[in-house]
Amino acid sequence: MSASTMLNPNNPDFERFLYAPVGEDRAGSTVSVLSVLARLNLDPWAETAELAALSREAAGARLSLLLSRCRDVPLLERDHEAVADDLTHLLPARTARVKPSSDGTPTGRTMSWSTLLAILAVVYMLVQTLFLGASGSGG
Repeated sequence: MSASTMLNPNNPDFERFLYAPVGEDRAGSTVSVLSVLARLNLDPWAETAELAALSREAAGARLSLLLSRCRDVPLLERDHEAVADDLTHLLPARTARVKPSSDGTPTGRTMSWSTLLAILAVVYMLVQTLFLGASGSGG
């Protein structure tokens, strides 16, 4: 696993799409695709991976539906289909869909921090056992 993958396990090809602005919310703040997906309680990277696996037309239809659900961006209320069509051009070339594992997490070569910490804890305990067990002579 490379250091860059460990620090940012998300696909960098999705950034152009995710950080694209979709309009301003009612408070005047610029809203990105990432923000819209997060406001809808969706994982932005997982949703983008799903969209990238679809045909451009299917991705546009799905994205249009998602954008229409974002009620605090006035532009999306009236023009979600046109915005979705423009955004689909920012998706990376069609990719294979990531199959989730039985526990719902995507399978792949990434390792979670909790797994890494558990492995390090086991290694630490083994090293301690070997050194402390060898130095202690029972008398």
